[in-house]
Parts: sequence; C-alpha cells; structure tokens
Amino acid sequence: MAFGDGIGQSQRSSADINIVPLVDVILVLLVIFIVTAPLITQAVKVDLPEAESQPADSQVQPVVVTIEADGRLHWAGSPLTLAELEQRARGLAARPDAELHIEADRAVAYDAVAQVLAAAARAGVERISFVTDPEMGATRQHPPPGP
Repeated sequence: MAFGDGIGQSQRSSADINIVPLVDVILVLLVIFIVTAPLITQAVKVDLPEAESQPADSQVQPVVVTIEADGRLHWAGSPLTLAELEQRARGLAARPDAELHIEADRAVAYDAVAQVLAAAARAGVERISFVTDPEMGATRQHPPPGP
C-alpha cells in the first residue's frame, strides 16, 4: 500500500501487517472447529474390555437383587416391584454394613439395571456390587459387532 497525496510527494511502501484478513481467517477456523467438535466426540466407538476380578471377602451376608431377562425383580428370591425395592433398600441402608449385590441376566436391558441402581442410590445404599460368573468371563468369546 502506498502513502502520499500524489502531488509532489513520493510514494512509499508500508510494512504494517493488515490485521483484518488475519482476523477473518481465524474466525472462519473457529467456526469450523465449533461445528466439527461435537461430531468428533459423538463418533467415538468403544470396545469395552472384560475384566476378571476376585470375589470380595465379606463378613456380612449381602442382600441379592436378581434381575431376570424380562426385567422382573427379586429381592433375596422373592418377587417385588421397583417401588418395593426402593422401600426395602431404605431399610437396608439404615445398617452401616449393608451390601447389595445385583445379579442381572446377560440379556436384561440396560435400562432395568440403571433403574435398580438409581433406586438403591436414592434409598442411600452405598455398597453395591455386581455378581458375575468367573468361569464364564475367562472363556467367553466376544460376538462380532452387530449392525
């Protein structure tokens, strides 16, 4: 860019950086980043590993809640509803050494397990464990990912 009025003054160059195009480029890159960032985080595929664990040594007899494949609940073998489970869990939470073990069928919907966990947490149960079959976890093969 040249300076001068063109009448009797020589034209000279300016070595200043023009900031406007730089700001435009940075704003375009920022918009692109804002638009693509949520797409990147939602596209993450996770293959969760199987972990073998040791059985917990406990002196207290835990209460076992069983969730059948169709979502039916059992408290120590007797059937009950989710509301009854929360009511019984309140009584269990009153004991300081209380433990709740959840035995969920492999085919049970995740929602059923989440509802049981939420009910136990609302009732105040702090020690919750999942019961698994140790022999099954060591020899089971992963099925191919489905559609």
